[in-house]
This record gives sequence, C-alpha cells and structure tokens, in this order.
Amino acid sequence: MRFVDEALMRVQAGNGGRGCASFRREKFVAFGGPDGGDGGLGGTVYLRAKEGINTLADFRIQRTFKAQVGTAGSGNDCTGKGGDDLFVDVPVGTTVMDDETQEQLGDLRLAGDIVLVARGGKGGWGNTRFKSSTNRTPRKSMPGLPGEKRLLRLEMRVIADVGLLGLPNAGKSTLIRAVSAARPKVADYPFTTMHPNLGVVSIGISRSFVMADIPGLIEGAAEGAGLGIRFLKHLQRTRVLLHLVDVLPPDPAADPVKDARSIIAELKKFSKELATRERWLVLNKLDLLPPAEGDALCKDIVRRLRWKGPLFRISAATGAGTRELCEALMSRIEEKAAQEAAEAADAP
Repeated sequence: MRFVDEALMRVQAGNGGRGCASFRREKFVAFGGPDGGDGGLGGTVYLRAKEGINTLADFRIQRTFKAQVGTAGSGNDCTGKGGDDLFVDVPVGTTVMDDETQEQLGDLRLAGDIVLVARGGKGGWGNTRFKSSTNRTPRKSMPGLPGEKRLLRLEMRVIADVGLLGLPNAGKSTLIRAVSAARPKVADYPFTTMHPNLGVVSIGISRSFVMADIPGLIEGAAEGAGLGIRFLKHLQRTRVLLHLVDVLPPDPAADPVKDARSIIAELKKFSKELATRERWLVLNKLDLLPPAEGDALCKDIVRRLRWKGPLFRISAATGAGTRELCEALMSRIEEKAAQEAAEAADAP
C-alpha cells in the first residue's frame, strides 16, 4: 500500500430525532393530556488511534463519514432511539486539525486514544415538554437539532525515538538496515528514499528503540525543491536526531561541511523548535578512506563545523561503529524517558 501521511476527510454527526406531538387516548381515562416523547440523540463521530494502521491511504478512497441519526419520539412519553456513535480508526501518531479554522482537535499519540470530532444533535422536544397550567393541550413539538459537520485534515507523524537526518545518499537507509530488521531500498547508485521507514533496534533483553529513516533534504527544500519539507514533521516526535554526513560525497566538488550546514539551515526554516532538538553528528562511509586519511578528514569536518556535541564515526555499510552508536542512543533514550516520567509525576 502506498504510504500517505496527509488526508482530508468530512465527518457529519447524526441529526437529532423529531419530537412527537401525541395525546393519551385510553379507555375510561378522560382528558388524558399530552404524551409525546422527545426525539433521540444523533450519533457522535470519534477518531480512534489503532495499532496496525501505517498509512492514511484509506482516507483517499472513503472521504466522508456519517453517524446515525436519532429516531423520532412517539406516544406514551417514549423517547426515540439515539443514533449509534461512529468510531473511525486512524494510525497511531495522527494529528487532527479542523481544516477551516486550523484548530487542532486532538493528537492521537497512543493506541486507544480517542478524540471527539463531531457531536450529534439533540433530539427535539415532544409536546409533553410544553404542557403548562395555561396550555393543557399543547400541539407543538420541535425538530431535532442538526449534528456537527467538519472538514478535517489528518497528518500522520511517525512515532520514533531516533530520527535520521541528512542529504540523500548520506547512508540513512543503509544504517537502518544495518541496525534493525527494516529493509528499505539501498543501491550503489544515487537515489532518495520516497517515504519514511521505521526499524526497531534491539540492544538486549527488553531494551530497544525505534529509528526512523526520513527522506533526505536538499538545499532549497523549504522553498519546495526536491521533496521539500513534507516529511520533516515526522521528526517532531523523536527524542534524538542523528545528523548523518557523508565524508566522501559522490560528487568530488561537494563539501561535507557545506552539505551539513545546508541541512541545518533547512531545519531552522522548518521549525525553530526542531532545530534546537538534541542532535548528534554521525560521520559515515569511513570504510571508503584509509584510517589515517579518514581520521584527518573527520577532525577537519568537526573543526570547521565547530561541533561540540556527541560525535560518532561509523561505516553503515560494514557495520563499524554502529554497535557503539546504538548503545549510546539506548542509554540516552532511557535517561530522557526517566526524566519525562519524573516531570510527569511532579506535574499537578
């Protein structure tokens, strides 16, 4: 199935049922009075996060979802049956926006999370509601209220602990293949990944994290070049970003430092918050250089970038250095998870 991470959908809650205008007619009971019941409530529309759904492609086919309407009231003060609520399953990690007001209605981060997106209409009053000391035979009843209608924009953001950031052909797909069971396409010729790939990296018993391979950026992506910045939203849920730099680009005229700076610039244009996210520098493809030459080149890149953060030198193709990288990532993720749990416990 084709990966789709954005979709529009229309939802319509059920209308309330009409109230009933009825009078009690029973043998030997004179002047029975009004007994018309209210209409039933219209069904409400909810979105529900469900595991096992990995794309929004289904919403490109079915775009409209309607809940049941409430039934009309009847005599003997019988209220009409309410319409059944409608639950629409979406992928975990879906953000729900009202496309007309740009209001965020919900963020479905965990399986089972539910958000109400369209409330059902109330049922109309039956004529019993209008009975009074001065109006003992009301013939008035009310129609049900209409249910809410909304045009929703769904945005799926993958749930991952670690996100890979870099130019096309920096070795992101090769790295995720080397450390997980994910099998994105790799080849010995230049190309770019067309959609995000997720891989589970196992470090030991009950110790694992999720890594996301995001399609590569190029200079000018913020202005729409290449795949643009469409997929950068998938990095917004990650705890750590890995900035992969190809120390020996395919183009002899290319400069790894200039390439790295261009990625940082595009990241800042997309989101200031994402640009300040914890980021590690990973120098890749060191197997293509002799050890002494590779060491000198890495030192030059770090010096020119004025890099002060975590630094790793790897070869994703041969696996050299990837074990140490993954163990360091696992320790950092566990540390950040403990910090987040402590902050949540202290919150009022």
